[in-house]
Amino acid sequence: MKYYEDMPLGVSNESEESYTFSAQEIKAFAHKWDPMPFHTDEELAAGTPIGALFASSIHTVAVGVKLSHSFMDDEVAAVAGLGWDDVRFFKPVFAGDVVRIKSEVTERRESKSKPDRGIITTRISVINQDSETVAEYKITTLVLKNPGGS
Repeated sequence: MKYYEDMPLGVSNESEESYTFSAQEIKAFAHKWDPMPFHTDEELAAGTPIGALFASSIHTVAVGVKLSHSFMDDEVAAVAGLGWDDVRFFKPVFAGDVVRIKSEVTERRESKSKPDRGIITTRISVINQDSETVAEYKITTLVLKNPGGS
């Protein structure tokens, strides 16, 4: 189990796993969760300023969340997610794009109201096959301290 004490400021990870977006999946996700025509119709998307079908921003974030779980050697002693901040999208994600993530602990503090817990903020960067950051966000999580006191 990975506790608050095991996540110092500045610690970073990069996923070994990657994820490839397909046109079929981009369209299926968008039909269900974000039915904008440029996410669901390749012909229509070709006539937009982006010029091609691209993934919904929430689809990109969902893949980032999935990949962030792939590099955890130990289960994190998370109590609850407290929020998301600074969510930004820098480039579209197209069918055929392959993404991975980098994470870095950017803030941490002990809980004032619950002495057995700490609060960790992690910046997640979603990076494509050309090493370009396509999306970035911060997740703040309430995490248990080590009950053994280490």
